[in-house]
Amino acid sequence: MAKPPIYLTTPIYYVNDKPHIGHAYTSLATDVLARFKRLDGHEVFFLTGTDEHGQKVEKAAQEAGEDPQAFTDRVSQAFRDLTVTMGFSNDDFIRTTEARHKAACVALWQVLAERGEIYLGDYEGWYAVRDEAFYGPDELTERDGVRYAPSGAPVEWVREPSYFFRLSKWLPELLRRYDLPEGHPERIDIQPESRRNEIRAFIQQGLKDFADRPEKLDLSVSRTSFTWGVKVPGDPAHVMYVWLDALTNYITAVGYPDTHHPRWKFWPADVHFVGKDIVRFHTIYWPAFLMAAGIAPPRRVFAHGWWTNEGQKISKSLGNVIDPVALVAEYGLDPVRYFLLREVPFGQDGDFSRKALVNRLNGELADALGNLANRTLSLIQRNCEGRLPADAARSVEDAALFASVDGVVDTLRKHLDQQHFHSALEAIFASVREANAYITRQAPWALRKTDPARMAAVLRHLHTALRCYATALQPFMPGTMAALLDQLGVPRDARHFAALDDPLPEGTPLPPPSPLFRKIELPA
Repeated sequence: MAKPPIYLTTPIYYVNDKPHIGHAYTSLATDVLARFKRLDGHEVFFLTGTDEHGQKVEKAAQEAGEDPQAFTDRVSQAFRDLTVTMGFSNDDFIRTTEARHKAACVALWQVLAERGEIYLGDYEGWYAVRDEAFYGPDELTERDGVRYAPSGAPVEWVREPSYFFRLSKWLPELLRRYDLPEGHPERIDIQPESRRNEIRAFIQQGLKDFADRPEKLDLSVSRTSFTWGVKVPGDPAHVMYVWLDALTNYITAVGYPDTHHPRWKFWPADVHFVGKDIVRFHTIYWPAFLMAAGIAPPRRVFAHGWWTNEGQKISKSLGNVIDPVALVAEYGLDPVRYFLLREVPFGQDGDFSRKALVNRLNGELADALGNLANRTLSLIQRNCEGRLPADAARSVEDAALFASVDGVVDTLRKHLDQQHFHSALEAIFASVREANAYITRQAPWALRKTDPARMAAVLRHLHTALRCYATALQPFMPGTMAALLDQLGVPRDARHFAALDDPLPEGTPLPPPSPLFRKIELPA
């Protein structure tokens, strides 16, 4: 039976600055899940791109002495280049300055207006240009006469005519959908659980505070104080609120407003991957816009944590922003990809440490996996004429190895369906450790003289284990695992999970092995 299509998205990245480690991290998680689902037989659509409108971009372009379109063209390209540097397998790269996206925004606005979900009024409140968001007085702090949003951005009092979206109308329905049981088709799943609790509490407090005036919870969705954005249809003095514009990208890319488009089968999105700073927009505003327009909301929003650098908060003023391009140049692409998802449970904050990266590279990748592969394949070269031994029956001595190997793919499905990337990697490397213990116990180099048939069986079992690890680790380290699968003699069309049930034929020629990972010495 055909497996359902899968739609995975990164946030579209704001083009007021160049890419950093946070952008690479979010996209990497999305890429790994996309690659995994493809190997597991799903048709996948993986979207990333750039968010290019709004007051903040207009201001950054002015400071750079550029026209906003020229500025966004230049900075957007840096994000497109990052997808190549990091080996991401995205199926589309969307820009909000594209004609297809502007058409989708206009169409969504018109549907919302026709349904009575948008009305014209006046707005005043505390506004943070950096966040493109308004904040309530109780959310602000004050230092030296300046008020600041929870994000640390300064706010100013703004009053202007504005169109409003009837957000208050949809808040009870959002709470209902958050609380539906797992697997319910209408459930909006927010992960990790701490973010779900945070969003629920935020809505409940708002409904309580404004029970007598629910319109206070409605959302301003247009601006007249700047011009860099999508014009409101029928009222060009207004541009659409940047978040209404930006969030619409997720349906633009699958064909909206053409719901007969071949890509529309992917909607609703299975997972929107976001940073925790934008979870409110994706779990409150976005599903409310969609439900108001008669469109199904996304199934899940997963908000990951933030990185620090060697224990320090990352900031441009401290000069400790981590450049993912430089990191890949120094340590190699696949070790960086591996480390970012291995070191910290996805959803929690984590600290980036070069020492920790090198320890993972040297210990788990080079010593555990790389050494296991080199020892096994070298023994096959020397003792089996470089050809794969026959598939052999399993003995009692092999039970512990296969107890860990046979369940690897099912374990990965369980963990990756919950976006528990570190747990998936830990499960694989627990099996790698068992395989290293197995080769030491069985000592195939000694069996050549005492029991050559058993030696061949042991080497075949180790090859089977390595094939499983290499196949399962492809989403995390695609380049290195392709090299390992080449060394294992696995054909290109047999590198998906279902193919693991088909043993390679006896006598398959194997090329001489070569090291998979380069160990790095830490400075004294």
